[in-house]
Amino acid sequence: MAPAAASGGSTLPSGFSVFTTLPDLLFIFEFIFGGLVWILVASSLVPWPLVQGWVMFVSVFCFVATTTLIILYIIGAHGGETSWVTLVFSYVATLLYVVHAVFSLIRWKSS
Repeated sequence: MAPAAASGGSTLPSGFSVFTTLPDLLFIFEFIFGGLVWILVASSLVPWPLVQGWVMFVSVFCFVATTTLIILYIIGAHGGETSWVTLVFSYVATLLYVVHAVFSLIRWKSS
């Protein structure tokens, strides 16, 4: 059994080897399309500015998160293990979205 399989995690690329596998190449497309969404949302006219603000927040947040994650991969801050990446970027973000949705629903129902 390989050491990575025995510890429960798999090894992640670091440095410029990040750009050699298909899942990691998707960072480039996320970066490009995230920037395009950011630009297009900011330049569009919508009837409700609040909706545009929310979409802008989500697109900028995802753009910054993708940029941060690719920089962390390139400098090798993950140490070759996947556990912290899954915990910080998946579970915490999902939990925050759920909590926000619940509180928004409570506020909407009480108004």
